[in-house]
Amino acid sequence: MKTLTITDAKKNLGRWLTAAVRGEDIGIICGADIVALRKVNVESTDYARREYGATPEQVAALEKATGRRRRSIKRTKELDRLYIEAHKARPETLDWAESSVKLLSKRLPKEKW
Repeated sequence: MKTLTITDAKKNLGRWLTAAVRGEDIGIICGADIVALRKVNVESTDYARREYGATPEQVAALEKATGRRRRSIKRTKELDRLYIEAHKARPETLDWAESSVKLLSKRLPKEKW
């Protein structure tokens, strides 16, 4: 294991993170402890379980319901309306507005937005 002080780790953090991703053992000395850098896989189900206490069944049900809702609003063109309302509510976000205008101009006649 390669052990580093916090200062050394900060100087070349990108290098040490890349080494950890490749599977090398990297440790950072923090007082009397050594903290390991390791790649971990994070899934949305894991996040929902840890943050909200959701069970895997609840996460699966939410994914299914969200997919149905998105397909439904896409079919009814409600998604376009939601984009328009979001743009009107926050017109100061110009980057978002410009990309929305390009998208909407291809989908809806200008008089509808």
